[in-house]
Amino acid sequence: MASSPNRPSRPVITLVVVLAAFATVPMSISGAAVALPRIGTALDTSGAPLQWVMNAYNLVFAAFLLVAGTTADLVGRRRVFATGAALFAAGSVAAAFAPGIVALDLARAVAGAGGAGVFASGGAILATTFDGAARTRAFAALGSAAGLGLAAGPTLSGWLVGGLGWRATFGLHAVILLVALCGVGFVAESRAPERPRMDVTGAVMFVAALGALVLGAVQGPQWGWTGPAVLGLLAGGVVLLVLFARLQARKASPLLDLTLVRDRRFLALCLVPVVTTFGFVTLLTYLPTYLVGAGGMSAGRAGTVMLLLTGPVLVAPPVAGALVTRGASARALIGASLLMFAAGDAWLTVIEPGSSTWVIAGPLILVGLGAGLSFGINDGLAMSIVEPARAGMAAGFLNTMRLGSEAIFIAVFGAVLVSLVGTRVPSHHLAASVAAGDLGGGDRAVLAAAFTHALHLTLWGLAAVSALGAVLVSVMLTEPRRRAAVRAEAPARAVVEAAESR
Repeated sequence: MASSPNRPSRPVITLVVVLAAFATVPMSISGAAVALPRIGTALDTSGAPLQWVMNAYNLVFAAFLLVAGTTADLVGRRRVFATGAALFAAGSVAAAFAPGIVALDLARAVAGAGGAGVFASGGAILATTFDGAARTRAFAALGSAAGLGLAAGPTLSGWLVGGLGWRATFGLHAVILLVALCGVGFVAESRAPERPRMDVTGAVMFVAALGALVLGAVQGPQWGWTGPAVLGLLAGGVVLLVLFARLQARKASPLLDLTLVRDRRFLALCLVPVVTTFGFVTLLTYLPTYLVGAGGMSAGRAGTVMLLLTGPVLVAPPVAGALVTRGASARALIGASLLMFAAGDAWLTVIEPGSSTWVIAGPLILVGLGAGLSFGINDGLAMSIVEPARAGMAAGFLNTMRLGSEAIFIAVFGAVLVSLVGTRVPSHHLAASVAAGDLGGGDRAVLAAAFTHALHLTLWGLAAVSALGAVLVSVMLTEPRRRAAVRAEAPARAVVEAAESR
């Protein structure tokens, strides 16, 4: 049985501390992307070294989530949260004062490790601090905070870059986390009752496996997907994951308890953020490029249009939480959210270079609502079916699925987009430029048509994956009739057995 946390004297402060950190970590992802052009100019760099400002953060973040979650269960969730927040703040301060691109990339890697500690332990803290309807509301607020950070990151970063310079962006992230650290003393400490030794071999193997997969996906478009380096990284990552699973099955105290993954309801809820990556996150990443490149919009107008996609993410989570609290089926809401991705992505194929905002408003709002619904209830539901002793491990695995899928599939989506554009333009280099929003290398109308054709095909693909994901997740969340009947009969059987014993 898990140890119960000592209830914090200020649970509201606990919630605020976790929410502030959860808003800042995704803000650092979406906000840093806006600062990249100014960083490149200021540090006289471009290409891969500049892109690693993003990649270093994402790779380390994704690779260390599971390790951070399991560590939180063993040594204390508050301790790991505080350590992660301090690392994130330190990495952000170092990034703000980085003298060159190498120092900046290393600082971002440190911030990514801190972000892993925050995300893996933050959800576990809420799961062990709040119960019942209060837990549902807390996780709905958590979804809104993550959505707020993701949506506000580009806007805040744009203002700061334009007014104070790119270094102020990382300075803001550091300040928010340092303020959150001031409230850590009001957070109750909790951990698993048993504290076995850390599975160091499993941790190293898992970090290496996921790191190889993410690195291979990130570098695939630059090194070539069929090149020996990329194929070696991807194959090596898969082999290491297989060996990791076999090792965990034999461990008495594994880094990842495989019984957790064998729970099909928990696994289904871990697949939800993977489908969300396809249906929502890819649009968040690549649609602005289309709006500016093929659509001819200014960056400011494109950002305003994207509010149609990100705005519902701020509003829908508390609505979803309230519906579940009042008896609505969480399974039905999650299935509906994934179907909204499918419908919205398919509907968005109406987009053309000259499309007005009103033409694409409907599909963008629909996809945003789908993301908001799943953000509001999915994590809380996943944590509710896991015993408190494994809360950190569960949160770590859930967020590994989320961040790992984002790092891998966004890179793959970009490569597919370039390939599809390449079927209608004369060179791969030109196709890559068009997919990046640069249509100055030829006839603009022809290049915009090529970009639109590629986007339409990828949108249909995203819609198909989202629809299949909705069906798969709904089936996995449906409890088998036999098991449900046994569970329903259990209370009555217990009464009869107690009577007979007397």
